[in-house]
Amino acid sequence: MKSACVLAVDQGTTNTKALLFDREGKALFRTSAPLALLQPRLGYVEQDPLDLWRSVRRAMTEAARQASEMGAAIAGIAITNQRETALAWKKNGKSGEAAGEAVGNAISWQCRRSAPVCDQVRGQAALIQDLTGLPLDPLLSATKWAWMLQQQGDLRARAEAGELYLGTVDSWLLYNLTGGTVHATDHTNASRTALLGLESLAWNEDLLRLFGIPRPALAKVQRSCGFFGDCTAIPELEGVPIVSMIGDSHAALVGHGCHEAGMVKATYGTGSSLMMLTPSLAGKTELLARTVAWSDAQGTRFALEGNIAMSGAAVQWVGEFLGLANPVEDAAKLAGTVPDAGGVVLVPAMVGLGAPHWDAAARGIIANLERSHTAAHLARAAVDAIAFQVADVLEAMEQTAGIRLPVLLADGGATRNDTLMQMQADLIDRPVHRSAEEDLSARGAALLAAVALGWFESADALPAPASEAHTFEPRMNPVKRDELRAAWRLAVRRARLRDGTPA
Repeated sequence: MKSACVLAVDQGTTNTKALLFDREGKALFRTSAPLALLQPRLGYVEQDPLDLWRSVRRAMTEAARQASEMGAAIAGIAITNQRETALAWKKNGKSGEAAGEAVGNAISWQCRRSAPVCDQVRGQAALIQDLTGLPLDPLLSATKWAWMLQQQGDLRARAEAGELYLGTVDSWLLYNLTGGTVHATDHTNASRTALLGLESLAWNEDLLRLFGIPRPALAKVQRSCGFFGDCTAIPELEGVPIVSMIGDSHAALVGHGCHEAGMVKATYGTGSSLMMLTPSLAGKTELLARTVAWSDAQGTRFALEGNIAMSGAAVQWVGEFLGLANPVEDAAKLAGTVPDAGGVVLVPAMVGLGAPHWDAAARGIIANLERSHTAAHLARAAVDAIAFQVADVLEAMEQTAGIRLPVLLADGGATRNDTLMQMQADLIDRPVHRSAEEDLSARGAALLAAVALGWFESADALPAPASEAHTFEPRMNPVKRDELRAAWRLAVRRARLRDGTPA
């Protein structure tokens, strides 16, 4: 008899990964396919929906073939994905390779083109945050869909007639995997659109009217853990059920084994997300987002979240700015050649600032440059900027929750940088536990699939990672820490100046 496993797809900003996990959440196989970001003009960030779909299909096919070679049976498919990226597509695609015909490129979560939409609804920002838990920002999917509908007049009529679908990455993948038969999303992805009421867990009619989003175009909202449909688009996976869908940051929370309120993790990627489980839906806060952590048959868990737009992307930007052959890797290596940034501070607000500032108009700056500074100091400042931003969000989280968080759990590709992890521990003055497992988002999605398949009773019964985390203990002199954070705060204030006046 073949052993059973789950195929987890982790569709990210710069690549798609497909992994096989056994019943206990141990990774058996991993493959990936790269994905390009398109920047047609200043402030615009896009992705080709067909390239996105092709990368998923390619990675899943390779994983399915590997499972066959291993003698393992794929019992279910799990999907975790980059969030807020917005797509629109017509039903019944004409390309022959996708179930839907995409309308333009996917608008990335990093894109700022919908800032004018935010300005249009600015008077209702408090209502939006009240209902959805989200500060108004171009990051949110609803602003991107509203922009699409405003730019192309015929799309609204199509959407109202049910001929056009609006969705996030998870629903685009599900639609294609099921051959165009299912248009659905889960609570976590829906909670990042600014259209889902957190108390009702349903699309809110007032918000739909505010943003001008036709209800027939939106996906059905389901629990993160459950049956979404059968795969029909990949021959090697014909008939395999899709049994979990969850946003990547939420999935990492599950992957860490965070089931108790007050546990906090940071996922370091192109952007970063800190998420802390709360006992119930938290009260209003202007500094952070309130969001769904995950949902299963036992109910819905909630969290506080702080989003950082440019973390790993800041290192990539510096590498590209310096003309390095491999921007991220080479910039990280360059940063490691100096003991510190020599006083240089980089505020990577190239697309505005997220939590806890939520300032879409802020712009990046490099501060404190001297004649003796080198490219290495700039690269190190980019690495340090990740740690500074995470420290700001953690501080806001503690302020909001009224507790001291004893440890930070860390995951994501950038955590492989020991310099970053040590700087992080030094700036927050507490231990950072770096996960030994690289793919916690995929693991979390796979474990939720295991719950749906009946292998575990609920998400609360899921096992923590088997591999022991590496711990970075703080060792910086308190006076030095205070000096660095004061210099960072001053630079942030400068990045937020409006015509010489603080925001």
